[in-house]
Amino acid sequence: MDTWLASRAEVRIRRGLERTAEARPGLLDLASNDYLGLAADPRVIDAATAALLRHGAGARGSRVVCGTTEAHQDLENQLCLLAGQEAALVFSSGYTANLGVLTALGGPGTLVIHDAHVHASLLDGIRLSRSSTLEVAHHDVAAVAAALASRTQPRAVVVVESIYSVLGDAADLAAMAGLCARFDALLLVDEAHGIGVAGEGRGAVHAAGLAGVPHVSVTATLSKALGSQGGAVLGSALLREHLVNTARTFIFDTALAPAAAAAAARAAMIVRQEPGLALRVLANAAILAGRCGVPLAPGAVQSIPVGSASRAAGLAARLRSQGVAVGCFRPPSVPDGVSRLRLTARANLTAAELEAAAGTVAAALGLGLQGGQA
Repeated sequence: MDTWLASRAEVRIRRGLERTAEARPGLLDLASNDYLGLAADPRVIDAATAALLRHGAGARGSRVVCGTTEAHQDLENQLCLLAGQEAALVFSSGYTANLGVLTALGGPGTLVIHDAHVHASLLDGIRLSRSSTLEVAHHDVAAVAAALASRTQPRAVVVVESIYSVLGDAADLAAMAGLCARFDALLLVDEAHGIGVAGEGRGAVHAAGLAGVPHVSVTATLSKALGSQGGAVLGSALLREHLVNTARTFIFDTALAPAAAAAAARAAMIVRQEPGLALRVLANAAILAGRCGVPLAPGAVQSIPVGSASRAAGLAARLRSQGVAVGCFRPPSVPDGVSRLRLTARANLTAAELEAAAGTVAAALGLGLQGGQA
């Protein structure tokens, strides 16, 4: 085993695919998903601290045993208010939420149709669901329609992201929801990068007028714009009841820590009450895109194609040495030849920080002061 592990490490290094997990303090942050700056918001920290003192450091068990607290129930209520959904069920992470809902809805009688660019957690959930599956090209509405029209399975689930995590582009939710209504399918929308940013923070599903529509359900993470940890599935009360009884990543997993639940609940309340936070994210995103010479994406994520994995890694390392942290997406996160830098705009970046960071990135890309094509 050690020989094999060492050989795999050599291959990763040779291909420029080596990753590290290390603390990198003091960098100007264009890499994290803390879009609204709520992870360090005193109100969010106070809520977490109060829950920590009341409930302790951990949930002590599964949600169906002894792990459900008032903090979890309050969080589910706040998420419903924010996203306009009838019911919510909180999981320990966005990853387990996606695995849980797809395995609970899947099986031999279900066809799962998914966009080629959906997140790894969705792909893993689809694979584990034991369903018939079909991958369609990115944003290919016609392919989804054809698959739904010709299906033989009694149930179908169409899986998309509202805002995609790598390219930063948005799905046509209205078109997808229309197809699902026409062909009696469920549309499952991952709002990981939509909640807190799109639709004045209430998400792209809400902005599209699809909140509370019975055949549209949502998954979300609490670790991005809400600045905490955990995940959730939002939809009908009937779906929630089904997940409580069948979702293995809910039943057999220790519940989200109450402090994280309370932090996310307070963050959801802040997002709903202060829509200007989401608007600041979009304004800062426009500045980043303009300075770095890329088309403006609809969310916080601004994606800069750079070609090879080695060039992406080299640019990211150069920027770190100059005090700026950016995302570096290489295989297996993206296919060979389309590696990219990912910049995430945040509401709490000052004008000076934004200009300094954008200028540093533009210089590394070889752009002039006014930007241009990377």
